[in-house]
Amino acid sequence: MQWTNLNEQPVYENRWFRVNLADVELPDGARLDHYVIRQRPVAAATVVNEANEALLLWRHRFITGSWGWELAAGVVEDGEPPVRAAAREMEEETGWRPGPLRPLLTVEPSNGLSDARHHFYWGEEAEWTGEPCDAFESSRRAWIPLKLVPDLIGRGEVPAAGMAAGLMMLHHLRLG
Repeated sequence: MQWTNLNEQPVYENRWFRVNLADVELPDGARLDHYVIRQRPVAAATVVNEANEALLLWRHRFITGSWGWELAAGVVEDGEPPVRAAAREMEEETGWRPGPLRPLLTVEPSNGLSDARHHFYWGEEAEWTGEPCDAFESSRRAWIPLKLVPDLIGRGEVPAAGMAAGLMMLHHLRLG
């Protein structure tokens, strides 16, 4: 039961995303118009210290009016490997330069509407380089015990689905 995208026409575009109108054929032969948001990939990273604490940001998202814990994250620039973007964003947003990063998971946060892919990475070492140049991205940065992750998610303190998935995977990898 596969839908077929017969054609797409651009409706709106800027440097962050493109909205297209797709002509879609359903398995029964019926056709419908479907809006598609084409987005650049996002990369996110954190570091876990010896005490099993992850470096997170407490930030406000004006679109949803929510506050929550997140990993440092940002758009992957053209030609940039996602792991390099994750390391760059972590240093810009936290002031910590990560050592080697390992893949954690890749998610499609809204694959019924968008082709966005979010790539998550983690490491076990980082070097403090000074105050973050993108400090405006968050109200604070903190080392949060991984054992608290399920409760934080349960209380709605990690509202972004991709961030919750990444933190639960990290919780599983480190704490079982």
